[in-house]
Amino acid sequence: MSGRRRAVKVLLVLLAVPLVVVAGLVAWYRWQLDPPGRAGAPVRVRVEPGWGVRDIGTELARRDVIGSDLAFAVYVRTAGDGRFEAGTYELRRKMGVRAAVRRLDAGPVRLYSDLLVPPGLRMSQVVRRIGDLPGFAPGAVTAAIRSGAVSSRFRPAGVSSLEGLLAPDTYRVGEGEREADVLRSMAALFDERAEAAGLGRGPVRGLNAYDVVKVASLVEAEAGVDADRALIAGVIYNRLARGMPLQIDATLIYARGDPRRRDLSDADKAIDSPYNTYRVRGLPPTPIALVSEASLRAALAPAATDALYYVVTDRSGRHAFARTYEEHQRNIADAVRRGVL
Repeated sequence: MSGRRRAVKVLLVLLAVPLVVVAGLVAWYRWQLDPPGRAGAPVRVRVEPGWGVRDIGTELARRDVIGSDLAFAVYVRTAGDGRFEAGTYELRRKMGVRAAVRRLDAGPVRLYSDLLVPPGLRMSQVVRRIGDLPGFAPGAVTAAIRSGAVSSRFRPAGVSSLEGLLAPDTYRVGEGEREADVLRSMAALFDERAEAAGLGRGPVRGLNAYDVVKVASLVEAEAGVDADRALIAGVIYNRLARGMPLQIDATLIYARGDPRRRDLSDADKAIDSPYNTYRVRGLPPTPIALVSEASLRAALAPAATDALYYVVTDRSGRHAFARTYEEHQRNIADAVRRGVL
């Protein structure tokens, strides 16, 4: 073989090497974009605020969504602007760069938690329920309340508590919301419902709006059936008008601080607390529970009754009402015979 022919062969080999390398790189890149086979198991990836293409690619590769953060960076730079919204994305392992970018372009999924807040809960229980949401903490809920950043139009000046001023409901708490946001939603819904019911349009039997909410919270805690709500409210207003102590067991349970214990003793009735309506005349300093719309409407429109007493009379929670103490004692004796008390 002549020297000239040998030189041509060497030159062809040298030219072929880069072509092979380039072909290999192209094949590798295409593989990274669209790997063969089905994607793997679902995986949630969180893109944090301020992350760039490199940060996102690194996280996707770490979570085995893509095979190469370099291929991800090259593709994003050539096929899009690389601006992805912060949030949580539902992706799949080994789905490849192209499919991953399509998901990222579509935006993050909106994750929600359901928060169930039934009527009758006291504020400490609400704080725990909100604090149990993913990423939340009871301490942060309490701090939001104390900060004054959340309020109700029915909370008087000088009152720091939100007790009774949040609406019971089932709330959808979205990703990105914080403790104060949830409390604001609950307070705003309470204000909306209370205004629709007529709260704040004027005094009710001499009581201002906040005191009416207190009455509603007592009704909420005491009533076992809807039919009794307005009657219980009527009894409360009657006793207030006569200067009689309310003697409502629910206020003692609130003062004692343990809502799980329902039994009461003579020692409980001697508790030194402004919530002890056996010792202190008038309404408690704050509401004692979240109120339903039914209880609020009962407090706004109490039944016209002469009754001053009531006692539970059957297993359904219905009460017997009495105008005199003697009649009340007979109702109590009847309830004992029935095994209700």
